[in-house]
Amino acid sequence: MRKLITVFVIALVAASAAFAQKAAKYNQYGVAVQSDVLDVEAQDGILVMESPTSKYKMWFDVRVQTDAAVFFGAPSYADKIGNGVSIRRARFAVKGQVDENWYGEFDMDLANGLVELKDAILRYTGVPNLELQVGNFKENFSLQRNTTSRYLQFIERPMVCSALAPSRHVGINAKYAKDWIWASAGFFGPEIAGSEEWGYIADNNKDFGYNAGYSLTGKVVFRPLYKMEDASLHIGGAVSYRTPKASQEKYGMYRASARNSTSINRKKYIDTDDLPGYHHNLLWTVELTGHWKGLRYEGAFMQDVVSFKPDAVDPTPKKFWGWYAQAGYLLFGGSQRYDANGGKYTKIKPGKKWGDLELCARYEYCNLTSGNVWGGAAQAYTVGLNYWVTNNVKMQLNYQFNDNDRYANGKGKLFVGNDVNGNPTKDPAKVAAPTGKGGVDYHMLAVRFEIDF
Repeated sequence: MRKLITVFVIALVAASAAFAQKAAKYNQYGVAVQSDVLDVEAQDGILVMESPTSKYKMWFDVRVQTDAAVFFGAPSYADKIGNGVSIRRARFAVKGQVDENWYGEFDMDLANGLVELKDAILRYTGVPNLELQVGNFKENFSLQRNTTSRYLQFIERPMVCSALAPSRHVGINAKYAKDWIWASAGFFGPEIAGSEEWGYIADNNKDFGYNAGYSLTGKVVFRPLYKMEDASLHIGGAVSYRTPKASQEKYGMYRASARNSTSINRKKYIDTDDLPGYHHNLLWTVELTGHWKGLRYEGAFMQDVVSFKPDAVDPTPKKFWGWYAQAGYLLFGGSQRYDANGGKYTKIKPGKKWGDLELCARYEYCNLTSGNVWGGAAQAYTVGLNYWVTNNVKMQLNYQFNDNDRYANGKGKLFVGNDVNGNPTKDPAKVAAPTGKGGVDYHMLAVRFEIDF
């Protein structure tokens, strides 16, 4: 009798389990859905939920960067530069591989209390070595622009990238990556980052019927050392044809500007101001980068050729350009890493249990003066020390010397020297001896504390 009861109980439990497995589950709309049990892990400090039986995977990507900077050594005639602190980035992203071929991502920034859309992506990877994606994301143009801020060698990107290189726009893009070749081509519309950009788009559409504008961007990279594990060589070139965008406050205007590789000093010394009659611009770049064990080096030249309508006040094309060269070395045996699929650099492999130190140096130059457009030119010398504490914690220290020429007057708003009477002047033509060189030169010391989880 006891054996019979035992067999009955076992059969009942098995039947209940089978019934539970077959029992349908429903979503909030009353529709039957498939269910999957997920494993939850912390992978290098990132929370990941992944199915052991299917390709489903979802994870969070959170980043906080706190910056501080002090400025000193500016000439007496210069506008005061305020020291300060800021939450440079407070990013929250949800990323999901919903099945073998489809990936989605949503990313926003909440830094300093301002909400800004970053990535909003739908991606298809069902064809080997090919990615097709649509949404809001970075155009594949500049290596420095496309490298995530988590893995930048310096606190800020070079001025020429801030002034000329495109960032995120709504579009569609195809990318091919295999062995020694990497190629990308995309069609893009306007920038959508926050309420300001969308407000301009809506108003320009409603009030004037303006087109949203478009860009065509393509890039090719050759990687002859793709078989090597401890070295890489990235030789790339990109070109982008761009038309006026409705996301700008003043439609049909061209403007290029940049801060001196710092977000805390808000002054934009180099600035073309709004140039009317803008028809299109042709932007191009060449870049060379690579690494060998703990050494990583990178350089790029970029130029923007701006064309205007025949009836513009000044229809002569303008050329704005710049370049940078930088390098970094891990001092305690760590290794640099190249992301072959992304065509950019990713997190390092530290040489010690306590992390690693990376010593970096950079020179950069940006020129926004062309023809009768006196946007100014600037160069900067930077030395940096990065402490890679863990996979999730990074600290950075940058010293930088900024050298702006006399035409770098923030579109006429900033003092650039003294006139013949010794009074500060904003007019480059009136700068006189002994400050004949003019321009605002100054030093910066900045730090960043970052955590990714």
